[in-house]
Amino acid sequence: MRIAVIGAGGVGGYFGGRLAAAGQDVVFIARGETLEALRKRGVLIDSDQGLQRIEPVQATDVPSEVGPVEAVLLGVKAWQVPEAARTAKPLIGDGTALVPLQNGVEAPSQLIEELGAAAVLGGLCRIIAFSIEPAHVRHAGVEPQVVFGELDNARSNRTEKLKQVFQQAGIKAEIPADIHGAMWEKFLFISSVSGMGALTRAPIGPIRENQETRRMLEQAQMEIMALAEARGVHLDSDILERSMAFVDGLPWESTASMQRDIMEGQPSELEAQNGAVVRLAREVEVQTPVNSFIYASLILSELKARGEIEY
Repeated sequence: MRIAVIGAGGVGGYFGGRLAAAGQDVVFIARGETLEALRKRGVLIDSDQGLQRIEPVQATDVPSEVGPVEAVLLGVKAWQVPEAARTAKPLIGDGTALVPLQNGVEAPSQLIEELGAAAVLGGLCRIIAFSIEPAHVRHAGVEPQVVFGELDNARSNRTEKLKQVFQQAGIKAEIPADIHGAMWEKFLFISSVSGMGALTRAPIGPIRENQETRRMLEQAQMEIMALAEARGVHLDSDILERSMAFVDGLPWESTASMQRDIMEGQPSELEAQNGAVVRLAREVEVQTPVNSFIYASLILSELKARGEIEY
């Protein structure tokens, strides 16, 4: 399958690299030091199983040279989606499947606004991975998985084919009965964990072990569940129990990407996670005091990281 990967960081580098290693026709859309590294030495994936080098790989900063592909994997940060949508335009043809793998629930609507609805799927991934250096990915935890589906939840040939491609590469892939519910389940988990991690500056181990911070984490998740219901998204009744069980199974030292970005003074996905909870809740008049507190506590550091204020 001809696949373009936009963003070669922790998510795009990992899944794109694994697909390329399995023999798929993968081209990375990158620029700067990442593009140079891809061309010079390919993709490096560092995990508990050792170091895997995938080389050579195809990489370019000119998507029009690639032309329409069968699938586009969007591995950029949530705040980069509008720009990535414009980058993806030359890659979209009849039947192209555009799979957003961002945290949050707003990427599909942002992509549709720029590209139209035909190509856009709903999607998410589960993985703890980050860039050590350009085109060098560290897989630090969680069995990698991709989840995607048509936005009307219809079965389609393109999603079935893409699922097979991932599975042939040894990557877990799922087409859920309700892609919107699946995205909100991930949103419930990642926004609460990211927000609490960024607020406390602690890994997940101490957060889940302390009675006060664990209760706050659970309350943040309950707010997002109530928000989903108010917006007409069905979540299973045991979602809170399953989410906390997943939290309890994470490596003690785990941190979320939003948390790491905020701690490093970099622009983060705050607006797409806790900020989105607050914004979407206001639209349906749902109270989200914990998520509102998290967002208000972090917004100044976010604005400083983006150069919008100084202090």
